[in-house]
Amino acid sequence: MPLISFLGPKGTFTHEAANIMGDNLISYCTIPAVMESVVNGKSSYGVVPIENSIEGPVGITLDSLAHKFDLKIFKEIIIPINQNLIVNPGTEMEDIEDVYSHSQAIAQCQEFISHNKIQPHYAISTANAAKSIIGDKTKAAIGNSKAAEIYDLEILKHNIQDTDNNETRFVVVSKEDHEPTGADKTSIIFSIYEDKPGALYDVLGIFQKNGINLTKIESRPSKKGLGKYLFFIDYIGHRKDAIFEDIINEIDEKTYFLKVLGSYPQL
Repeated sequence: MPLISFLGPKGTFTHEAANIMGDNLISYCTIPAVMESVVNGKSSYGVVPIENSIEGPVGITLDSLAHKFDLKIFKEIIIPINQNLIVNPGTEMEDIEDVYSHSQAIAQCQEFISHNKIQPHYAISTANAAKSIIGDKTKAAIGNSKAAEIYDLEILKHNIQDTDNNETRFVVVSKEDHEPTGADKTSIIFSIYEDKPGALYDVLGIFQKNGINLTKIESRPSKKGLGKYLFFIDYIGHRKDAIFEDIINEIDEKTYFLKVLGSYPQL
């Protein structure tokens, strides 16, 4: 059974996503550490967050894939982010003075926190937040049901996030990407030459003229100076499809950096 690494600790939403891949799991405390475990063979797959529908892209995941690790995206996992108010058994709302969670979870539940006049505090993860409140009825945590289960806590209020369409996209990274399934998606990164009008349009036009659907375009600083960017693109199709070999070659001619992050089944 392959070993699967994930951004821990246990009880986080990444843990929930990793469980979809299997139950032979090992947690690491940073995203680069997860990826390093795959590179050095300590695990076969790594599960990390890459994008949230409300908070946007996870920069360290994008930067790690672009600059640090030669890994491929093997699969994507999308799970709804249902934030819950986690408390010690027997706690009532009027008992709670402080609430703890990861900064993103706090941001996603601002209306609930403000309405109930609870003082928010940041924790390094939703799971650590849950662990930190054990034994104190004046404290609550925000997190998923798995965190409550692990630490023998209770959910006092379900689905306290400000918006209901909150989802996080996770990617499963491996040394190899997925074989073609007939319904695939491919992710690439590239940088365009500087001071050339229409350079980005020229690249995007390659997809348009070939009738290829783009599902995502994201820019990130290239870390080479202000105004210099990397562009992340997801498109429908597998890199091994005959048409895409020519497309990739054409893109390569119009860019000074190009990296194919892999092809994987489309959800």
